[in-house]
Amino acid sequence: MDSINQQQPEKNKEDLAGNEAGKKINELAEKNSTCHFCTRITSGQPLKVRPMSVQEVDESGNFWFLSSDDSNKNADIQADPYVHLLFQGSAHSDFLSVYGRATISKDKEKIKELWNPILKAWFTEGEDDPRITVIQVAAEEGYYWDNKHGNAVAMVKTAVGALVGKTLDDSIEGKLKV
Repeated sequence: MDSINQQQPEKNKEDLAGNEAGKKINELAEKNSTCHFCTRITSGQPLKVRPMSVQEVDESGNFWFLSSDDSNKNADIQADPYVHLLFQGSAHSDFLSVYGRATISKDKEKIKELWNPILKAWFTEGEDDPRITVIQVAAEEGYYWDNKHGNAVAMVKTAVGALVGKTLDDSIEGKLKV
């Protein structure tokens, strides 16, 4: 039972599907371009987690990353293509959890599209480095938690709620189905 949410006087749950889910994914992922990229999630063993920079999120909720073909993450994806991406845009809001299926390619056009000169720190031969792969994560479902009116309003509502003994947080959350 979710007793805290039941005490809310205003709407704080909204599940999103299709294009609306894709837009919410894009909005929240843009607030923090680094995520925790989790692999081997169906193995029954501890998750393998590492930070990854998202190069692009498209309107359909697809995530694009560049990775080395000999990386542990690529090996994990080849063994089990299901991944989980976790984002948090600020200390108090903009949380996004995405479950999806990853595919790996060496699509040269996509590599050029996603390339950023800072990536030369890892791919020392530049955008033509033979080790570069593109990882596409096609989002299947997820969950978001955010503030409706920003952190300042959320803090004021929480403080007022504490003073009057009533749940008045500004949160909004829901499932995402792409």
